[in-house]
Amino acid sequence: MRIGVDLGGTKIEAIALGGGGDVLARQRVATPPSYDRTLDAIARLVLRIEEEVGERGTVGVGVPGVVVPSTGLVKNANSTWLIGQPLERDLARMLERPIRTMNDANCFALSEAADGAGAGASVVFGVILGTGVGGGIVIDGKCLVGANLITGEWGHNPLPWMTTDEFPGPPCYCGKIGCIESFLSGPGFERDHELRSGRNERSRDIVTAASLGDEGAAESIALYHNRLSRALASVINLLDPNVIVLGGGMSNLPGLSRAVMALLPNYVFSDSVATPVVPNAHGDSSGVRGAAWLWPA
Repeated sequence: MRIGVDLGGTKIEAIALGGGGDVLARQRVATPPSYDRTLDAIARLVLRIEEEVGERGTVGVGVPGVVVPSTGLVKNANSTWLIGQPLERDLARMLERPIRTMNDANCFALSEAADGAGAGASVVFGVILGTGVGGGIVIDGKCLVGANLITGEWGHNPLPWMTTDEFPGPPCYCGKIGCIESFLSGPGFERDHELRSGRNERSRDIVTAASLGDEGAAESIALYHNRLSRALASVINLLDPNVIVLGGGMSNLPGLSRAVMALLPNYVFSDSVATPVVPNAHGDSSGVRGAAWLWPA
């Protein structure tokens, strides 16, 4: 039995998968904003899962950051109480077994590559379009981590082929300007819509307005489609993946995959585009499933 844990900023979810990827049990709790209480919450979830199923399992944890192999400490976590902490070592001690950790975007990509929308593909690029913009790369069933532990961080490259009215782009929290994340994240989409229309609206309200014939809302969505196609074209030009799987809240924009596929030929350096861009298969469960898949059968 594989147990996966998704350590999010607001909730911690644990899942148990059988050998065929079937869900045996699921538990979740609110994320406590302290390191010691987070450790305790994860350990309790794992033990509750095992008690429910009646079996001991391997444990993989998806984290909002990375554990640096040379130090064993967490870095780049938006749950700041994790930064600089030996999460993997402490959990291994508490649960009395080895623990595997991986960035949560990589877990999403791994889940979709294992038995989701990217199943059977050799190279999968998993995209997170949410509060931030991230991603993960899976090659032949294994996450590509990289020398700096930042593989898949396409959101902190500049938006390609900026127009004159886009340049130099909005500031990003990373300290740069014009990052893909600052355009394609949910907050970036809403901010850009407000600048163009003068209306401060949530993403879902913009979608609703567009469906009712609002031209300004429709223009904001069309611009989002175009920017996403430019950004993904640069990924295809570099990585040339077999499939791109979209995840995160903004991936729920109606018709997003089809719209991007239609625009990609304008930007990809090829006379045709063979890489499909597809919705994810497992939704919000992809991260926790991917954490479970960090261990082989």
